[in-house]
Parts: sequence; C-alpha cells; structure tokens
Amino acid sequence: MGRKNKSIDRPIAPDPKYHSVVVSKFVSRMMLDGKKATSVRIIYDAMDKIREKTDKEPLEVFLKALDNVKPMVEVKSRRVGGATYQVPIEIRESRREALGMRWVINAARSRSGHEMAERLAAELVDAFNSTGTAFKKKEDTHKMADANKAFAHYRW
Repeated sequence: MGRKNKSIDRPIAPDPKYHSVVVSKFVSRMMLDGKKATSVRIIYDAMDKIREKTDKEPLEVFLKALDNVKPMVEVKSRRVGGATYQVPIEIRESRREALGMRWVINAARSRSGHEMAERLAAELVDAFNSTGTAFKKKEDTHKMADANKAFAHYRW
C-alpha cells in the first residue's frame, strides 16, 4: 500500500453489447494472459446460453447472480497476546464485488465438463437460484464470521 498519495479510481468503460460497467469489470477479471477478446467471447456466449436456459434477460440474471454471491462480512486474522483470532469485519462495496466475481469465475473454472461459456452460464444460473459453489462459498464465509462474532471487539 502506497504511503504517498491515494490512488485514483479510473473510470471504466462499459462493454459494447450490454452497456454495463459490471460486465466490463467481469471481462477484465476473467481474462487470462491478456486475451481480452477470448474473455469477451466467452462471457457473451454464456449470456446467450443464460437466455436459452432461463428465458429471462441475461443482464438481469447476471447482476442478480452477482448480488447473491457478494459477501457482506469476512474474517481477518488478528494476533492479540500470542493468540490469533478470526475477527469478523464488514466489507466495502468494491471488495464485495471483486470477491463475488472471483468466486463465480473460480467456481466456473473448477466445474467439470464442456466449454468455459457453458460452465460460466451454469454457475451464473446456479448463483441466480441461490445454489452452486460460489453461493456456498459466500454462505461458508458468513457462517465463519457468525461463529467468530465473539471476537468482533478486536476489530481495528
């Protein structure tokens, strides 16, 4: 973390098809080895598959899925007097979004099966329905924070 000036948040251009900044961020997070065109193609294919599966607007499904996966609290290790406590802390919105996207992408990558677009579409539909690996990760994080709320007074 820099000690001099606070870094500025650069404006992010929305994606061309859905005109959404969130989709644009998702494209950037999913990209491997600088292959943005591949990432864009995968996400747009996944959106088409979502439309076929759910008969709903894919952007709405995508945004609701991310909302369902975003965690509200997380635990951080805090060392106090020789003991390490897992202290629950609330997360700011930008980190919530980043964690949610990361969990969806990792869950889609770890799914067995077909091409990435299908796996991503399946994971997003599962997250939309409040099931799936990414949603389970959020639930586990919340359970961990709930179990350790006795140490909340160690927050800093």
